This record gives sequence, structure tokens and C-alpha cells, in this order.
Amino acid sequence: MEKYIGPNKWKWVQYNKNNRTSDNKWLDRVLKRRTNFLRVKILDNGEKVVEGTFVYKQNFNEERDYQLFHYYVTENQWITVDLPLATLKHIDTEFLLRQIEKAENAVEGFLIFLGELLNEMLVEIDQFEDALRTLLWDIREKNKTSILDKIFTCRHELLLWKNLLIPITELKMGIEEINLNESCREDIFRCTSKRIDRALVLLNEYEHELDSIINLEEVISSYRGNEIMKTLTVITTAFTPIMAFGALWGMNFKHMPELEWKFGYPLSLLLIGVSTLLLYGYLKAKGWTGDLLKGKKKGSFFK
Repeated sequence: MEKYIGPNKWKWVQYNKNNRTSDNKWLDRVLKRRTNFLRVKILDNGEKVVEGTFVYKQNFNEERDYQLFHYYVTENQWITVDLPLATLKHIDTEFLLRQIEKAENAVEGFLIFLGELLNEMLVEIDQFEDALRTLLWDIREKNKTSILDKIFTCRHELLLWKNLLIPITELKMGIEEINLNESCREDIFRCTSKRIDRALVLLNEYEHELDSIINLEEVISSYRGNEIMKTLTVITTAFTPIMAFGALWGMNFKHMPELEWKFGYPLSLLLIGVSTLLLYGYLKAKGWTGDLLKGKKKGSFFK
């Protein structure tokens, strides 16, 4: 479908791959793309062109479940393939189309749409922020091994968000590279650029938060691992008298005078008990037992 819109009647061509009526080599080439792509060039007649494809929506649980946006932009023409308006849940389509109709040229129309697409992403990023906040408090209230899975699920989602924004950032740089932004009003390009910058700043800050969470988990895990080893060491040491005397009186030599003692059994128990308590008292006096006998308090990382 072709339509002329805007004050200067620039052309907006919308292709639908399912309703093609004629051969189109450019469209055939575009539809073969399955990854991000960008080309910027200045034609022999001086016309500036930005052409490309980027993933604008990704299912974070399925690698192959994603949607692509194809575009071709000059000052007087904007070509799209299967414009993804119906899949954008947080965009007022009628408002967007009215804004595009007010554009003075194709570059402005494209940047207006790109700005709204970024708004859609920012809403989704806000939802990610809610999940991250919940995770921050889960670490304190119920810090278990299952939390690690949630942390790295968030880390993976964050990486995918950054992967979605990389080609859009490259697109902005490509537009600046050939000064195509000079064809549109400054406030429109600046607004779209600021939305890109805002999304990147948010994701970078969330990345720092997740890195801090991972470092915190490493410290906690290291501390608890040391406490477990200390516990095992102290228990083994405390039971050394029992094992030593048990091994001694478990021998089967013929001449063992203790076997004939009338009060040998209670004396052996008393000796084992006293030596065990003395050994534990020595370890405690040295401060080597730490908090082994104390339970972990709810809501505490270490106590």
C-alpha cells in the first residue's frame, strides 16, 4: 500500500508479505533477513538512505520467538514491511498515526514511530524493574539456592534487553553519520535520541545492581561455606576423644587390665565426657567455634 501524507506529501509505502501482488527484488531480499542489519549510504544523486532490519520484540523464554522490523528511509520516502502496530500493546495507534501525518518528511515520520517504539520498550523495562525490586527483597527475606536461579534469569533478560537496544543505537548513529537528521526538526530527533539514551542508562544501572547482587551472593555463599567447614572441623575435633578411647578399648589384646576393672565402664564414660567437654571448651575459648550453635535469624544474611 502506498499513501502520500504530511504537509509536503511525502510517500509512505507499506508492504505486507502475505498480500504481495508483484515481484519485488528488494522485498525478497529483505524478507530473507533473520538478524539485525543496517546500511547507510549517499546515492549518486545525493539522496541519503538508511536501510535496515532489527529485532524489536523478543520472547525471553524462547530463542526463535521474535519479531523483525524492516525499513527503508530517505527524506521523501519511508518503506516498511508488516508495520508492527498491532503487536505493540502500550501504543495508542490512532494517536501515533495522527502524529506521523503531521510530519514534514519521511525522516520525521520514521523517527516519530521509532520514538513510540522506544516508549513501548520503556514500559516493558519498567516491568523488569518491578521484578528486580522484588528480587532485591527476596534475597533478604528468603535467601535460598532457588534465588540464584531468579538472579540469573533476570541477568539473562537484561542481556536480551541490551541486545534489543544495540541495533537501535546503531541506527541513531547511522542517521547522524550521513546527517539525515538534519532533514527533520531538531526536537523530534532529540526526543527519540533521549529515549534511546534513557533506556540504555536504565539498563546499565540495572546491570550494576545485578552485578552487586551477584557479588553479595558470592560473599554470602563463601561465608556460609566457611561456616559449614568450620562446623565439620569442630564436630570432628570434639568427637576425637570418643573415637580415640573407643578405638583403644575396642582392641582384642589378651592382656588389657581395664577390662577387669569393676567401675571401668562408668569411668570410661566419665573420661570420654570430660575430655570432650574440655576440648570443646578450649575451642570455644579460642573463638574457633564462632556462631555454630546459633540458628540463622530470619531476614538476616549472616546471623
